[in-house]
Amino acid sequence: MSKRAVVVVDLQNEYFPSGKLPLAGIEDAVANAARVIAAARSNGDPVIHVRHEFTAPDTPFFVPGTEGTQIHPAVAPLEGEPVVLKNHPNSFLQTDLKQMLDAKGIEEVVVIGAMSHMCIDATSRAASDFGYKTIVVHDACATRDLEFGGQVVPAAQVHAAQMAALGFAYAAITATDEYLAR
Repeated sequence: MSKRAVVVVDLQNEYFPSGKLPLAGIEDAVANAARVIAAARSNGDPVIHVRHEFTAPDTPFFVPGTEGTQIHPAVAPLEGEPVVLKNHPNSFLQTDLKQMLDAKGIEEVVVIGAMSHMCIDATSRAASDFGYKTIVVHDACATRDLEFGGQVVPAAQVHAAQMAALGFAYAAITATDEYLAR
């Protein structure tokens, strides 16, 4: 039994150009995520999908029951692959993700998905804090431009800064090709 699981975080329709919160480079990230998922399935590594919905009735995006909350078809779960519904950036917070991983004897968690600066960050840090060896496949993740103090920070810089921060103490950061060559 594999000791590694791939956790696919929030690769939902909302993040695509037709959604309410499109991300820079989402198509490339999903294409790489699909490759990571295919390799996991081929190797017998569990794939766990995470899907975000907000519970507040006035939320501007990730509204329950909408097309935006659905997992993108390119990375859709196969029958039998679990889908964790979350309401917070951290995929472990108030979900059964940790129990799923522990029940399978997982020691290494590979994190892919969106958004790099939010849910990928929170999920990766939590996985590390729980003692899992954590790997983030950086080009299978995407984010968007942010603004701080009247200055726009381009998505590529947001992503690079986030990966640098995670790589400092929380996760091994790798590219899809490098990950698949292991």
